[in-house]
Amino acid sequence: MKEQYRDGYDAVSEIVDGSTLMVGGFGLVGIPEQMILGLVESGVKNLTVISNNCGVDDWGLGLLLKNHQIKKMIGSYVGENKEFERQVLSGELEVELIPQGTLAERIRAGGAGIPAFYTPAGVGTNVAEGKETRMFDGKEYVLEHALCADYSLIRACYGDDSGNLIYNKTARNFNPMMAVSGKVTMAEVEKIVATGDLNADQIHTPGIYVQGLLEAKQEKRIERKTVRNGSGE
Repeated sequence: MKEQYRDGYDAVSEIVDGSTLMVGGFGLVGIPEQMILGLVESGVKNLTVISNNCGVDDWGLGLLLKNHQIKKMIGSYVGENKEFERQVLSGELEVELIPQGTLAERIRAGGAGIPAFYTPAGVGTNVAEGKETRMFDGKEYVLEHALCADYSLIRACYGDDSGNLIYNKTARNFNPMMAVSGKVTMAEVEKIVATGDLNADQIHTPGIYVQGLLEAKQEKRIERKTVRNGSGE
């Protein structure tokens, strides 16, 4: 039986100032909404956040930016966030932008116990500045180091009492690899079921990687909505 939290604030109550967090999601899809709101309520500061992007101005990780709770952001995409841009340009926020595939592999490597790896992505660009490079079969590669975190906050569709998780379609995104790369992983799920109710062949994240569960409703906001006019054009 895994610990089950009352709400988002309860789930993140042990996170302290200066912690490094991995936060699942791509845009606003697959983000742990209530746990992010719990961080906002807690007021914890000087966070290093590893996530694909930083939400939008009024939702997701953008709420932590607005409160100046994030000291450093490690991700691959600035996104639709004007406050993110403002804080970067003003020097208020430290940012490490990484090619998206490299970010995914650095997170995966952290969970797999691989300290570093070579990749061709970023060779000859600012991404490779100050990093070791090496030739393999006549091609240059840059050394990238794995990423790990004190806490991983992830989102799944279903979880059972033992912490086994199933994700929903593209909401899976970065969540499974982050689940294995945090010292402590908390999963926000839409429904918790009894152990044995999930089809073992469909489980994406085994419960051994998960320390706690939060069952919570999701607003599932749309990052950018595009609609047709009445004429169908």
